[in-house]
Amino acid sequence: MTVLKNDLFLRACKRLPVERTPIWIMRQAGRYLPEYRAVRKKADFLTLCKTPELVAEVTLQPVDLIGVDAAIIFSDILVVPEAMGMHLEIYEGRGPVFPNPIRNEADAKALKEIDPGIELKYVLDAVALTKKELNQRVPLIGFSGSPWTLLTYMVEGQGAKTFSIVKNLIYNNPALAHALLDKIANTVANYLNAKIEAGVDAVQLFDTWGGILSPHDFVTFSLSYIEKIISRIKRKDIPIILFAKGVHFSFQQLAESGADVVGLDWSMEIGDVRKMIGDKVALQGNMDPTVLYAGQEQIRQEAIRILRSFGHGTGHVFNLGHGILPDVPPENLKALVRCVKEESVQFHSSGSEFES
Repeated sequence: MTVLKNDLFLRACKRLPVERTPIWIMRQAGRYLPEYRAVRKKADFLTLCKTPELVAEVTLQPVDLIGVDAAIIFSDILVVPEAMGMHLEIYEGRGPVFPNPIRNEADAKALKEIDPGIELKYVLDAVALTKKELNQRVPLIGFSGSPWTLLTYMVEGQGAKTFSIVKNLIYNNPALAHALLDKIANTVANYLNAKIEAGVDAVQLFDTWGGILSPHDFVTFSLSYIEKIISRIKRKDIPIILFAKGVHFSFQQLAESGADVVGLDWSMEIGDVRKMIGDKVALQGNMDPTVLYAGQEQIRQEAIRILRSFGHGTGHVFNLGHGILPDVPPENLKALVRCVKEESVQFHSSGSEFES
């Protein structure tokens, strides 16, 4: 078996000793990079997602240009419902749109049971090609949206402010909602397993819209299906990261979901969360993405503050509390990565790996 040249990310996910805190950034292959925008001139967004050579190119850009400790395969969470038969359109400035959203039982029955090796083969091909071109430099992360987050787009038809349509569904036709969530969960589990077979070293579930639910509804309509997926992932020593935004009320349940790493948004103190659940899972996060608009010294001070908040020992993967914004100067992200690499060493001195 070929050994990774830099496995800090995987070791931190497993809460094994590390020499320094690893760092990668959600949406790190994206519009803030001029090199990414140059590739986008060759293809629209969905064409890019479906062209393995272009996917590999943009996935490697932040590794080569920024120096992050992990790559995440370039894709979109909505390729899953598209593969299930929903027509997807993506508009600049407006985002993704499903012109024919799911509104009733007939729409739900039209969703296909898919084989990821067929309908999503382009993603698996991109994983294999990217792994080859990474040449074991850093680990590769695969991902999917959670069933609840996918359902919100599939029912609303696009991004929403009030989520009134999907809330109407769960309250007035919960049986249909559960049938849909179960179908999506099975598809996502198969999809992530296929990515693992194709070569990813870790997987992340994004529950972007978990925080719009009450604590009870979050468990009922989101977490229970996340746990189903995690229980079906063929682990092979593959870390699972669960990032559920805005669910401060469920840390203990997230820690007991079967995930190895819990991602945090920026609205909480990572040190406080570590005291609650850090003996069960690693933590990922959690700088406010807008701090990257600040000067580099302020970025450095905030990075050090977060490192101090987490404290000594392993089990921290430095990241933003959500995706990097498209108008962030790349030099600011480089400064953050450089700071974490330099300043985190002091928190991993010999004999202190498991101190609080």
